[in-house]
Amino acid sequence: MQKIVPHIWYDKEAKEAAMFYTSLFDDSTLLNVTVLEDTPSGDSEYVSFELAGQRFDAISAGPYFKFNPSISLMVACSSKEEVNAKWNAFIEGGTELMPLGEYPFSKWYGWVQDRFGLSWQLMLMDKEQTVQKITPNFLFSSDSCGKAEEAVKYYVEIFVDSGIEIISRYGEGEAASPEAKVNYAGFNLGDIHFSAMDNAFGADFNFNEAFSFMINCKNQEEIDYFWNRLSAVPEAEQCGWVKDPFGVSWQIVPENMDEVMFKGSSDGIKRLIKELLKMKKIDIAALENARFES
Repeated sequence: MQKIVPHIWYDKEAKEAAMFYTSLFDDSTLLNVTVLEDTPSGDSEYVSFELAGQRFDAISAGPYFKFNPSISLMVACSSKEEVNAKWNAFIEGGTELMPLGEYPFSKWYGWVQDRFGLSWQLMLMDKEQTVQKITPNFLFSSDSCGKAEEAVKYYVEIFVDSGIEIISRYGEGEAASPEAKVNYAGFNLGDIHFSAMDNAFGADFNFNEAFSFMINCKNQEEIDYFWNRLSAVPEAEQCGWVKDPFGVSWQIVPENMDEVMFKGSSDGIKRLIKELLKMKKIDIAALENARFES
């Protein structure tokens, strides 16, 4: 099971976006679509899908959070033609963030925000450079600019079987923002590869709940472990959600969350969701009791 799952929050477009994304990548499929009834956002559509063999979850739960480039998905492309094809798909109705072209770090690259607002970095890679097809990228901006290296070390200390692969820093005069230090960091948390960088140009956006990461926990002890180490903003604690010291949102959930949330009678699921909405940290035993109470 994938330990960390990217989670994307849409207003109403989760299923539409998932179907669009799965049409663009090999080894991709829509796994599950479920309606969660009577949530604070009304009836919310929850979607699970795979892109290039990687699990993603998404929800349509209202216009509460807006995407920005603080978290993007970096796509390792094997040919210039693949970069161009994905660029043409994402740019339709979308916005160019960095124009498609040749850069010192890639022979063919572009950064685009798609029509749903999600950001993608498309990069031509040599085969020996490819770690995984889609890599989540953290762009430390605004108040968090300059904290990329600190954050990477923080995450690696928390997750088992993790490590830093590379940290590259801006040379003198390379970054317009004096706070920016790291121009690229590659690291893995368990079996998932991530990248991070400080924003060289400054920006007023920062991390928010539109893009979060679910941590699948095998038991209550593991939920407690990640909760205690990642939660740094008490007012952000709700339904398993926390914010870390850098503003990144995480969802700390049981690894059988699909079964917990979606399997069983309609009445049992409604009781479970009602109980979940009362919680900050998830209590597995309390959820199970709510499901089966008479």
